[in-house]
Amino acid sequence: MGNFGSDIVICLLLLFSVSIIFGTSEIIKLVMNNGEDILKISTYNWIIRLCLNLLGYATVLLPGCLIYKYVRYIKYIQRGGKGCIPRLVHSCFVGHCETGFLDSPTYVPNASTHIQRTFTQDALLLIYCFLGLQISYLTWGYLQEKIMTQEYEDVSGSKARFQDSQFLVFVNRILAFLMSGLYLLIQRQPQHKTPLYKYAFCSLSNIMSSWCQYEALKYVSFPSQVLAKASKIIPVMVMGKIVSHTSYEYYEYVTAILISIGMTLFMLDSSDHNKNNGATTLSGVILLGGYLLLDSFTSTWQNALFIDYGVTSVQMMCAVNMFSCLLTAMSLFQQSSFPLIFSFMTTYPRFIIDCLLISICSASGQLYIFYTISKFGSITFVIMMTIRQGLAILLSCLIYHHEITVIGVFGILLVFGSVFLRIYCNNRLRIIRRRRAAANSIKH
Repeated sequence: MGNFGSDIVICLLLLFSVSIIFGTSEIIKLVMNNGEDILKISTYNWIIRLCLNLLGYATVLLPGCLIYKYVRYIKYIQRGGKGCIPRLVHSCFVGHCETGFLDSPTYVPNASTHIQRTFTQDALLLIYCFLGLQISYLTWGYLQEKIMTQEYEDVSGSKARFQDSQFLVFVNRILAFLMSGLYLLIQRQPQHKTPLYKYAFCSLSNIMSSWCQYEALKYVSFPSQVLAKASKIIPVMVMGKIVSHTSYEYYEYVTAILISIGMTLFMLDSSDHNKNNGATTLSGVILLGGYLLLDSFTSTWQNALFIDYGVTSVQMMCAVNMFSCLLTAMSLFQQSSFPLIFSFMTTYPRFIIDCLLISICSASGQLYIFYTISKFGSITFVIMMTIRQGLAILLSCLIYHHEITVIGVFGILLVFGSVFLRIYCNNRLRIIRRRRAAANSIKH
């Protein structure tokens, strides 16, 4: 069978798998009466929403998996071939494309980026990065809690709460994709060598972790969620052991234990939790745990792509957000969510403004992350983000009147104190190793 026949088989695989997924989705919606009855009867209704979301993601992932297996089996790529399907298959499963949206063949490294800055320039740039990160993410956190926990009111006085966490994930990703894509068109990048399908793994974990993050706000307080983020070090270490077989220093285990103790003290003593029943608390803890594990996998996988393929930060941002937009949009379309969301928007126009603001804050925050790391390194960035988490808890308590007791405050201080201790130890160890390496090079 020639390339033309193989192209037809690829198209048939795509149509067949998509039809199967859509048909299954329609049957489930018919059985559930569009999901309206079952989704309201249980505290654990987030499980049903999660299953529906995963079914929507399968509309993209299943055809990709089948086509990947097929092209490997028939050695499609080795045959070469011209046209849009062979080029698309090559970009998705091999990479090393000569040119494309994510790269530029005429890229020349800019030597001016290594110009030494003065102390005043460094200080002003640091203030700029700090304010940019704090304003972007503090505003994003405030809007996140507002959208998921507060009620919107229309002109007639009727109130309603927005429930679709997946749409917020989509809104956050679409602008980030457009901004990073525009940056790639303006600023020339090195050749992109990563097979596109590699981004699907971290994109899926990224949107699922974000969904868990939004959904968790229905069951736990925002301060609890922020403190859980500060405790992300623990699942990152676990994921590093599993995925990369990373070894850790003793102080890293000690600080991880201290963070666990502080988080436990806060969670057990939080007055917000005391008002919830056991099922609600369990749902919140499961969703927070899912967020931490998935987010840890995302960062670990992205770090592996940086090392293996030399992809730039903006290329990573563009590719991951492209897949995220594709997956969430397909899932929303499959669940017929867009008409309901547009109806909510027309009824409560204030929600449109909040969506635009949270999307802008999320996209600008991602750009500030990459810019800060490129100018000052990861240590400075981690310190800034840790400060941001503390300020986010304070801001949430002031605006939404969360009550925290003395033991809860002690738990917060223990968590953030352990994080700063970890940063300090990391920095000291890096300096010591650098000095030893310099001393060894002098001896030889």
